Amino acid sequence: MISLIIDEVKVTAPEGTTILEATLQADIYIPHICSHPFLPAFDGLKPAEFVYQSASRLDNKNTDMEYEGCQLCVVNIEGSEDLQRACNTPAVEGMVVHTDTQEIHEFRRDRLTHILSRHPHACLTCAQKEGCARFPCSTNVSENERCCPLFSSCEFQRVAEYIGIKPETSRYVFEGLSVVEDKPLFKRDYNLCIGCTRCIRVCRDVMGVGALDFIFDEDGQVVVGTVGPTLRESTCRFCTACVEVCPTGALLDKEEFTEAPCQTSCPAGIDVPRYVYLLSEGKFAEAAAVIRETVPFPRVLGYICPHDCELKCRRGELNEPIAIRALKRFAAEHEDKHWKERLKPVTLTGKKVAVVGSGPAGLSAAYYLTRLGHSVTIFETASKPGGMMQTAIPRFLLPQEVLDEEIEEILSSGIELRLNSLVESIGSLLEEGYDAALLAIGLQEGSKVSIPGSDLEEVLIGLDFLRDVSKGKEVSLGQKVLVLGGGGVACDVARTAKRLGAQLVSMVCLESRETMPAPSQDISQTEDEGIEIIPSRSIKQILGEDNRVKSVECLQVKWVEFDEDGKLHLETVPNSEHILEADTVIFATGQSLDYQFAEKNGLELNRRGTVKVFPDNPETNLRGVFVSGDALTGPASVVEAVAAGRRAAISIDTCLGGEGLLKEGLSDKEVPSYLGRVEGFAEKARINPALLPPEERVCSFKTVELSLDTEYAMAESIRCLRCNLRSGIPRHILPPQQKLWIEFNLENVSLVPELEGVYRLLDEHENVIYIKGALNLRQEMEEQLGLRETARYFAYEEDPMYTQRESQLLQQYIAENGQMPEGNRELDDLF
Repeated sequence: MISLIIDEVKVTAPEGTTILEATLQADIYIPHICSHPFLPAFDGLKPAEFVYQSASRLDNKNTDMEYEGCQLCVVNIEGSEDLQRACNTPAVEGMVVHTDTQEIHEFRRDRLTHILSRHPHACLTCAQKEGCARFPCSTNVSENERCCPLFSSCEFQRVAEYIGIKPETSRYVFEGLSVVEDKPLFKRDYNLCIGCTRCIRVCRDVMGVGALDFIFDEDGQVVVGTVGPTLRESTCRFCTACVEVCPTGALLDKEEFTEAPCQTSCPAGIDVPRYVYLLSEGKFAEAAAVIRETVPFPRVLGYICPHDCELKCRRGELNEPIAIRALKRFAAEHEDKHWKERLKPVTLTGKKVAVVGSGPAGLSAAYYLTRLGHSVTIFETASKPGGMMQTAIPRFLLPQEVLDEEIEEILSSGIELRLNSLVESIGSLLEEGYDAALLAIGLQEGSKVSIPGSDLEEVLIGLDFLRDVSKGKEVSLGQKVLVLGGGGVACDVARTAKRLGAQLVSMVCLESRETMPAPSQDISQTEDEGIEIIPSRSIKQILGEDNRVKSVECLQVKWVEFDEDGKLHLETVPNSEHILEADTVIFATGQSLDYQFAEKNGLELNRRGTVKVFPDNPETNLRGVFVSGDALTGPASVVEAVAAGRRAAISIDTCLGGEGLLKEGLSDKEVPSYLGRVEGFAEKARINPALLPPEERVCSFKTVELSLDTEYAMAESIRCLRCNLRSGIPRHILPPQQKLWIEFNLENVSLVPELEGVYRLLDEHENVIYIKGALNLRQEMEEQLGLRETARYFAYEEDPMYTQRESQLLQQYIAENGQMPEGNRELDDLF
């Protein structure tokens, strides 16, 4: 550590720290724009030979110049003749630094004037800028001269206001530079660039890509551009770190970015970017450990997760999203169990929890409750654990051995499993000494739509059909099977029927082909297997002969929607009745709770027919009884059920006196920011896992989707934009907010100049109550001291055109509040 004096304050800082870093660490603000806490210090930057703006080549005009920074951070160091840049000058032992002299202020204002000469700034100097939305403009400033959409939240604006804009600053002249809006992820407006080079340095010096550079024009001004005609040709990695560090609106996201959307859209919150990065580095077991930090079913989810994260993947804006689910499966298939060594030791609580149901929600909750130190017993009605994963998901989607292995891993954590154990009374569990009970009973009841003919012999229920097939029961089907429904279960039913030998299998659904609720991958694989999808149809009746199905009468659907309570609304096309031949009809149109169980146990239900819980936790109306999974949310995916089980475990632990802390680091958290150049990065095509040929699929229950091999998995993971790195970039340090209001008392008012101007009075809540122009500011405010009892603060502006400024401030107040300030209204009433 070294010691130095900054503005008469003794400051200690690590050796090698710059003066700027030392002052900021000591809460002494120095204005700066080119510096950023994420970027290394620099002395001088040499320009490129040329850059591109919108494919136009711009050549460097000053080969001997170097970029010396914005120079707004200059300070005076005792013993030095000239002002020095604080951002690149090392702090040394005994140094005495001044940051706040008149010479420094003038220099900074001159430098700011230079920067503003190439940047729109009319709004920054406008008397009516407070609260202004830029449109419309009351002073009729040309739109090209106004500030950008960041106005009022712009870093450069805050710095400029802190330094102070010289009144003689020349008017900005719009140059009509390129505005790039038709490229992925972000917009680039070269008219707003101030040449701070932050974007260049984060791309080149931190990320190691170097897609951006700069040249000097004839006037010695910095001109930033891409190193190739386009970002793609510049090998941009589209991480958007450049957008994060930009201090103006020159680089703006097309959609607001806070965190990597693949992670925020994952119901379980899996750290997708981290495990994808680890795969790209060949660290397969560590990648699997990352997945296990939030889910106990990594392999299962690698097979059957609906991967909504891929719909949000920003790589899809370039060409196609990352194959996240396939990479999850690859990682899970390469785990080495070392993650177990990092598990925290469990402290037993002495509490007992009963879990009713062993589906994904029940098993996940049981696992996490065990990790939290509770003794857990699972009660399962069936002879095998797994719930719908065991009975309703076909083996061609999820192999039996994969499911069994992951369930066994969960149970090995110390969970007691009681199979063939029907729980009829929840209260009896609590009476047996359990401190809490969790219902993870799912929606086990399939249903038929009540239409004529639904009671015919060959009319089946989809869930019952899948259950029977999974148990190895013989299922009799005709040769023309019609599946009613458009969701994932309907696809599973149709594909299973095809594998059982049905010659012609069709799906009929209310929704249009584009709005079917089934995942797009399920739909495409279903059609690949020769199953016809007939969308936008409503079933009027099932026609039969001799109590056997003969055909189905349908109507064309014009539109359909489900309201927030799940109630169906549709309109059919008049006179659109038509017949579809069928000898077997299978309903795959919905699932419901076991209502008899709910009624018998006194469980309150909501309008959607699921169990009602408190707003902030999944506890039911029965004290100590919680619910999770589909019985709480309605039909959902396995990953949603797993996430619900985890949340339920946290809630139960909290109610039992715990802290609900489940975070466990099973792999190294540190992920380097470096990306590096990858030639042709933007054009790299998605690598999908291979599928069994359709003709081979329909003859057996073999797994349809094959695993990626090592080469393909690494190649696919390298396609990731790693936009999560942007979340780790620290926020820029803004100037301190200058105090706007002064306490309204005689001592402070006596310091006000006796000049023309406008003053505002505010109440204790800092609400403006009076606006007034005055020929003598001090005299008028002294008079107001005895008149305005509610006034607690004041502000004033010197302005010889005080009547005009008074009018402007009143108009602004009325625009924002819809009425005059309270004190001005009193005067209006008086006169």
